[in-house]
Amino acid sequence: MANSIVTLRDIARTALPHLMNNLVFPRLVHSDFSDALAAKQGDTVQVRKPVNYIARDFDPDAGTQTQELEEGSVEVKLDKIASVDIEVSALDAALNFDSIDRLFIEPAAIALAEKLNADGLALYRDIAATVGTAGKTPSELSDLAAVRGALNDALVPQAPRYAVWDTAADTAFATVPALVNAEKSGSTDALREGALGRVFGIDNYMSQAVVKHETGITAADGVTVKSKAAEGAQTLDLTGTTLTGYLKAGDLMQIGGKNYTVVEDTAAAASNTISGVKVTPALPALTAGTAVTLIGSHTANLAFHPSAFAFVTRPLSEPAGVESYVTSFDGISLRVVRGYDMKYKREMLSMDVLYAYKTIYPELAVRCLG
Repeated sequence: MANSIVTLRDIARTALPHLMNNLVFPRLVHSDFSDALAAKQGDTVQVRKPVNYIARDFDPDAGTQTQELEEGSVEVKLDKIASVDIEVSALDAALNFDSIDRLFIEPAAIALAEKLNADGLALYRDIAATVGTAGKTPSELSDLAAVRGALNDALVPQAPRYAVWDTAADTAFATVPALVNAEKSGSTDALREGALGRVFGIDNYMSQAVVKHETGITAADGVTVKSKAAEGAQTLDLTGTTLTGYLKAGDLMQIGGKNYTVVEDTAAAASNTISGVKVTPALPALTAGTAVTLIGSHTANLAFHPSAFAFVTRPLSEPAGVESYVTSFDGISLRVVRGYDMKYKREMLSMDVLYAYKTIYPELAVRCLG
């Protein structure tokens, strides 16, 4: 590095605020962090599930109905390391710390944040509940009202509620008169800040990392359940007058007015039949010939309560034999390593984060189709 006075400690402590300032999804969901013990990729940790109670009407004849005070837990595998790596020689032109910040620290932290946001928003695959129409960008006040209605129908707690929209939806909503007109909204904050803000009790955010889901189905007509499925089953066979391509994890289907999401990719259709389709939630009893509607490619905006998802992170262990520094703050941990690549004989600088995501309560989220 051009300035040898700059330490990994300086880099890490400068990078972490940049990283946190660019995080969207991880800051909106339930987080689990412990700096008590460093970890490595592949480690499994126990994560506490947020307690989830059900409020019921009091029946004076039956008396109170107690619920268990039980804080459950789930195992989460720390399977992801987001990393940005460069050759130290790339910073030879850096004359001072500000140059290093501009050339490496800030852009690397932003890249890490984009990766963390994208991986979190990919949890849409676990969410079967939907509002909106595939291929049609949400753009009206009624679209936001539909999201509120879906969350209400699912008994999602009133607060907090969040929604993350893609750039197209965010742009469309920003022109809705009721949201930006001071006389109608009672505030010009949204217009001044260029943000949608809080509408109908939902705090709205934009992210370029919202996923555009592409189905693997290339043609579908007259799709039905091929053979009966028992109540509680999570696998079914589909057939159709025309059915080609394959179902991808995250594809949606509607049966009897209820939505189901495909859990994993299937084999390609053979003779207009796809067998062994794994779905969630569990199916009701189905007879052969039951109509199935496949929902096509769409933008997977998300609205949710924080307890729907968990973001899990731990400090990375410091590797032996090389210079490294780990820093943590407010549930986020970042490691910077400087080492030498023996194979290619070059000095490397690396910035990375160890993390995982887990869907905890999918019923507390809805996919907002675009």
